[in-house]
Amino acid sequence: MCTLANKNIDDLCINTIRFLAVDAVQKAKSGHPGAPMGAATMGYVLWDRFLKHNPSNPAWIDRDRFILSAGHASALLYALLHVTGYDLSLDDLKQFRQLDSITAGHPEYRHTPGVETTTGPLGQGFANGIGMAMAERWLAETFNRPGYDIIDHYTYAIVSDGDLEEGVASEAASIAGHLKLGKLIYLYDDNNISIEGSTDCTFTEDVAARFKAYGWDVRGPIDGMNVTEVEKAITEAKQETSRPSIIICKTIIGFGSPNKAGKCEAHGEPLGEEEVLLAKKYLGWNFTETFTVPDEAFRHLSEARTRGNAYEQEWAALYEEYKVKHPELALKLEQTMHGILPPEWDKILDDLYSGEQKPIATRSASGTVMNALAPIVSNLVGGSADLAPSTKTLLKNYADYGPNNFSGRNIRFGVREHAMGSIAGGIALHGGIIPYTATFLVFYDYMRPSVRLAALMGIQVIYIFTHDSIGLGEDGPTHQPVEHIMGLRMVPGLTVIRPSDATEVVEAWKVAIEQHNMPTALIFSRQNLPVLDRVALTPAAGLRKGGYILWESSDTPDIILIATGSEVHIALEAGRVLANRNIACRVVPMPSWELFEHQSVDYRESILPSNVSARISVEAGITLGWQKYTGTSGRSIGIDTFGASAPGSQLYERYGITSDNVIETALKLLGQ
Repeated sequence: MCTLANKNIDDLCINTIRFLAVDAVQKAKSGHPGAPMGAATMGYVLWDRFLKHNPSNPAWIDRDRFILSAGHASALLYALLHVTGYDLSLDDLKQFRQLDSITAGHPEYRHTPGVETTTGPLGQGFANGIGMAMAERWLAETFNRPGYDIIDHYTYAIVSDGDLEEGVASEAASIAGHLKLGKLIYLYDDNNISIEGSTDCTFTEDVAARFKAYGWDVRGPIDGMNVTEVEKAITEAKQETSRPSIIICKTIIGFGSPNKAGKCEAHGEPLGEEEVLLAKKYLGWNFTETFTVPDEAFRHLSEARTRGNAYEQEWAALYEEYKVKHPELALKLEQTMHGILPPEWDKILDDLYSGEQKPIATRSASGTVMNALAPIVSNLVGGSADLAPSTKTLLKNYADYGPNNFSGRNIRFGVREHAMGSIAGGIALHGGIIPYTATFLVFYDYMRPSVRLAALMGIQVIYIFTHDSIGLGEDGPTHQPVEHIMGLRMVPGLTVIRPSDATEVVEAWKVAIEQHNMPTALIFSRQNLPVLDRVALTPAAGLRKGGYILWESSDTPDIILIATGSEVHIALEAGRVLANRNIACRVVPMPSWELFEHQSVDYRESILPSNVSARISVEAGITLGWQKYTGTSGRSIGIDTFGASAPGSQLYERYGITSDNVIETALKLLGQ
């Protein structure tokens, strides 16, 4: 029953949150005040009545996850974090959007205590949350035992009109309904306003009908600015255990602003000093100082710390019992959540491709490596965008992930590349799982935003991209990636590895598994490639340094041939021919620019000595960018146009990616 006293404290707390956000935006002279003003009630009710979290320990593993998918409303999240006791001070709020502050214009993971994911590009947080909910279900089914629900929490988000308009949200919502993720609850801030005006100009669909069709539990529309209605809707949503829930909350953007409430002008610019004063007067906020947290509101809101400590202490007591009853599971859970790999986890890979081997596509070699790793790295979980047979990414003898078995390790993402990438990011953000995704390299275009955000956040996602060049052949230029490898290399914080053969595939997977704070893109061929004789050549472990000397006819080369992937054996063949013509030649595989750049200056100089200016790069992709290693006097052999439909071997001939062309180019470069 709502008493007058309860209503008064609720209103006071909501206005505290609302005006902390408004003051932050106004002081910064930049930001989005409208959404925080309209969504403050939803945020307050969720954080005050439902959210299981501990501000004293933002990393507690059984906390509920909260995502502000509408990341432009970041001032709302910062206000909530401050008033509930996270390590975010009033001074931090006053530094909103300023250089080196921890209150950036959009929420950033690892940057601000309590921020679970980086949001801002609309739709990404929506999909991240589904990944978090999937991770919670996997860990719960894998580690919980009767009487010991060690993993048992919800994923909540506030999502906006803009989120729902983005295609990634549609993809993600579809798979969430299919998977019956009952512990996923989204509050839809339905304020009917976009930057250009009323959403009626672009967005008139029946959202409720759409989400019902996806298989979601739909509640509302409700008055999203009424505490009782919001509380009732969330309570009922928590009782729905077999479907994700979306609560349609009607709100007013810029609520309280006499001249801007309900208008697009409230969206993305400060209200202005005069309008702020009018809004405070309108809502009965009788405090003259900015950034005010009234004592009564402080006492009520800071109870989140007391609740949070109690939540965690209760959980810790249960976990101590769990450790006694199930010591092996407890140890495994702790190692899983902290990213600790089993001792000698990679030993099983050492002899996979020793001795004489038939040619094998690197995608097939990768599949063998993955299945060798699966029993050892037991939290390697993922799948493809309906391409597992082609990408060779099915974990054999393991079940599919789904409502009948949430501990399954093969996720069937369907033809949803963008959602796949964002969901994998959410899985990684949750912790406890090493997620992988797989699709053809050309379809990286469909998931680039999620890869970029994973790199920005520094999270471990393994992206498998197969069919990596014109070598895939007859499917033609629509499926033949040309600019994609270089596009991946352009993403800061992403390690890109294109192995040349099966032995390098092994090393590439070792790097990907070990990189806990960075995503990795593994680039594999469709066509068979020779397995290089590592007895006669340098061991494949050189891949770990990004570039290494595979073979040379002299330690003082006249020319250096640099290649990646399927072109390494072409460069090696050419190098041997050149050596037979008394040209001192060095062949350098460069599977990863990023790993190479992490090496010392001395190491890089030893591989690519500056006194050898005759250099040729060979890669079946665009040549733009290779000047970094060939220098202005070198040459690049690649493909600076789209491909064609024909057998891959014919295309290599057509576009000059052959040993004969490498030899001819080398001779010209050397003036012979």
